[in-house]
Amino acid sequence: MTDALPPRGCQAAEPAEDSYFRKGCNPLAETGRSKLQNQRAVLNQQILRAVRMRAGAENLLRATTNNKVREQVLLELSFVNSDLQILKEELEGLNISVEVYQNTEETFSIPLVPLGLKETKEVDFTLPLKDFILEHYSEDSSEYEDEIADLMDLRQACRTPSRDEAGIEMLISYFLQLGYVENRFFPPTRHMGILFTWYDSFTGVPVCQQNLLLEKASILFNIGALYTQIGTRCNRQTQNGLENAVDAFQRAAGVLNYLKETFTHTPSYDMSPAMLNVLVKMMLAQAQECAFEQMSLPGIRNEFFTLVKMTQEAAKVGEVYMMVNTAMTQEPVKENIPYSWSKLVQIKSDHYKALAHYFVATILCDHELQSSDDEDQQEKALSQLYDHMPEGLMALTVLKDKVQRKQLGKAHLRKAVVYHEEALRVCGLCKKLRNIDVLQEVLTAAHKRSLLKYAQQEKEDDFLSLIQTPDILPKTEHKVETITPQFSKVKVKDFFHRLGPLSVFSAKQRWTAPRTIRFHCEAGELGFSLKGGSPVQIYCLDPACSAASMGLKEGDYIVSVGGVDCKWLGVNEVLEKFKSVGEQPIEFEVISCQDTTASMHSKSATYSVGMQKTYSLICLAMEEDKIDQTKKAPLKLPFLSWGTKNRQKAASTLCLPSAVAGSSQTKKKLSPFALLNTESSLY
Repeated sequence: MTDALPPRGCQAAEPAEDSYFRKGCNPLAETGRSKLQNQRAVLNQQILRAVRMRAGAENLLRATTNNKVREQVLLELSFVNSDLQILKEELEGLNISVEVYQNTEETFSIPLVPLGLKETKEVDFTLPLKDFILEHYSEDSSEYEDEIADLMDLRQACRTPSRDEAGIEMLISYFLQLGYVENRFFPPTRHMGILFTWYDSFTGVPVCQQNLLLEKASILFNIGALYTQIGTRCNRQTQNGLENAVDAFQRAAGVLNYLKETFTHTPSYDMSPAMLNVLVKMMLAQAQECAFEQMSLPGIRNEFFTLVKMTQEAAKVGEVYMMVNTAMTQEPVKENIPYSWSKLVQIKSDHYKALAHYFVATILCDHELQSSDDEDQQEKALSQLYDHMPEGLMALTVLKDKVQRKQLGKAHLRKAVVYHEEALRVCGLCKKLRNIDVLQEVLTAAHKRSLLKYAQQEKEDDFLSLIQTPDILPKTEHKVETITPQFSKVKVKDFFHRLGPLSVFSAKQRWTAPRTIRFHCEAGELGFSLKGGSPVQIYCLDPACSAASMGLKEGDYIVSVGGVDCKWLGVNEVLEKFKSVGEQPIEFEVISCQDTTASMHSKSATYSVGMQKTYSLICLAMEEDKIDQTKKAPLKLPFLSWGTKNRQKAASTLCLPSAVAGSSQTKKKLSPFALLNTESSLY
């Protein structure tokens, strides 16, 4: 195992190079986050059992005609549905357990929302890859046991990544390694028999497919989720910490957006285009919130133009959270987004709108126009805060008239108090949010400050001086955007490099088994030329030469000379090996490329937009739909729908995957994660 280091708090029993903890992975870390992930894993298993019971009950309900049996089955279904709902609420509670992800320092900031990592089951690559190496590449598969073990160790390490850049780099390295594995071992015309199982991050329902795209998409989701956890972990009481938080959330949004645009047919709801669109908006909103905190961290000076700037920045944060809240309340994601998330987003939208109105009120109440002030600049700045001034008012008149300033200022204070009270009301409606003390403290302190400011104004008849409060135009000098992931910055070496150059030795191309050519040079002439890079090809073959008589063909690839592998050697290097033989017979191995049928697209489940409307549980099916062989259409794996609201049309039946025949355990390189291979020890 390379790049190894001991976990925190553990003494290394041997040198670092022999330690089995991969850099970026710490499976023994007893942190609040790891305990939370372990609870998620337990809930996933409970949900799976409930799903199986529900599937069996629904099958029995459809099969029986006995009224008494039907009544008993319906009663059982009601209990199972209730159990599933309770489990879903427990999982939602874990999703909103944001405290364990926050910075451990004392803070007075509204908590940020991270994403939990997707859970997965173990995958054994050994038999399928060894069989493919023997069948497709005609090589001794036992020589590649170490490479297969390294691949499995890397995947196992990715289940418990550390919450830092090393963890991100490890996940990216596995994602890039999957690209090599896909090209090496996954032909486009058939499946490899490797079953990938991933649990939905929000519902805990498993999705099983023999498609490597599910594995790649899930790793991408976890990269984005890990970035969100890094962002929430940053110290928001320092400028550097806030800069890192903004960067982390922008990178999280970039990864999730890349996932949405690249993998458009993922069968898991947490990776559906609609859900990813909401998550991208939420991460950008949190980045905008951190940018605002970064500006206000040194303190907000009670100065006219400074307050104008902070007003627009606060209004911008309120606007982006309002857009996130709108997206969360739309179909098809409305029923799957945690309730406390949508309420927290609504609270933040009201809170920052209230701050914007409070800042405007401070401008109007505390800064009367003086002879030394720049009248034109203040008029321009005030007018730019609104889309239009209240009826009967003009910006310059408001600045000069003390009564109008006070009336408009009090109108903004009333609006601020209304927004603060709404934020507190919504917070009180959600049990999970009521238990977050720092959230209650921030909202209460802001509310009291606005009330105090309002009470400081002169007593007057508000009913005779009511002014309709204008909306504040949002504006920011720190616009946040998605940061596209730069996978090329992580250097990864193909584990199966020894198979040869990927451009030639891939799963898309087929060759004959290696043939041995043994011949003598005639008058120092080979009878053929060599061309190409690695590996070299036979070119301009003389049909009368001795090599041709031994079965050498035009276009053959040379894979070894004198028993030495030369797949990665160029023309000059192969010629040097021929010359080094001297007068002895030359012996080398060649392969011939076979004609392959037109490649088809990888089979993948198709995401159904209408399925969220009846979202209760995902039903997994491993059998392929029958497709007319005469039609040239890509094969697709079935994707069954959820069915609480429409069971007659789409009753959810869980088709559990059967064990792959001949998938018995074989001897492989000892993995340090062998002790973690039980379902109860995921984290």
